[in-house]
Amino acid sequence: MTSFGYNIIPYNATLAASPYNIKFLVVAGGATGGFGNGGGGGGGGMRTFSGIEVTPGVQYTATVGAGGSVPGSSGNAGGSGGGSQFEGTGITTIASAGGGGGGHGGINGVAGGSGGGAGYGNKSGGAGNTPSTDPSQGAAGGNGSAQGPGFPAAGGGGGGASGQAGNNNPNGSVGGAGGNGTQDDITGSDTYYSGGGGGSANQNSWNGGVGGSGGGSIGQGGTNTGSTPAGGTNTGGASGGGQGSSPGAGGSGVVILSVPTANYTGTVSGSPTVTTSGSNTIVKFTGNGTYTA
Repeated sequence: MTSFGYNIIPYNATLAASPYNIKFLVVAGGATGGFGNGGGGGGGGMRTFSGIEVTPGVQYTATVGAGGSVPGSSGNAGGSGGGSQFEGTGITTIASAGGGGGGHGGINGVAGGSGGGAGYGNKSGGAGNTPSTDPSQGAAGGNGSAQGPGFPAAGGGGGGASGQAGNNNPNGSVGGAGGNGTQDDITGSDTYYSGGGGGSANQNSWNGGVGGSGGGSIGQGGTNTGSTPAGGTNTGGASGGGQGSSPGAGGSGVVILSVPTANYTGTVSGSPTVTTSGSNTIVKFTGNGTYTA
């Protein structure tokens, strides 16, 4: 109302809450290594943002990508990881692409957030940062070993989110190492995400490549004669390449929000883990869910 030229706010009127800034991390699902002279899977794409303005009363949606599926039989590429994203009215949707599956003998690695390593046979690793983002969400996979007498059948390592490509294996006796993931402290402690899986090697005297920091697992071969371990759960880590046994599945992704505690509403769905770090409330989605600002 107006009185003598002044705007008068009634005592029972509610002032609109102001927009506020949050930080978030979006990690896609890691891929699975190839089966049969397989390359390591690529780590899930990883993207971080700070200073993103959200509007009170608006519901924002977190989608968490699954890890890549396990190949059904030898001679198949690994499954690529599922994409993760954070979206809502008034902000640009932030999407990270799933890691690319590792190739098998004679097959290239698959492109993805980070690319999968190639299988044996002088093949190429899959491209990383696909689709392209700036900054980059991941690196390319490594190449497989050459084919022919005297060359061990070894796969290349999967790429990692740090921009470190999976190691090539042109003619070596060890599977290519997976690229390291990237470290982030959004939760209050430094944690690696989106490591690439190691490539396989086809004889007991030749070791599988090590996985990258951030949930990447070792490739099969040498001392690792059983199935390769799965990629790290909710890290976007990828599994290593398989030789005589099926590789483990890729690791699932994660979406994490850092909200000023003074603004945090507590209105969430999907059962995220809620903790605090300093003056911020940390909302960690390990499955699909929402946050209402």
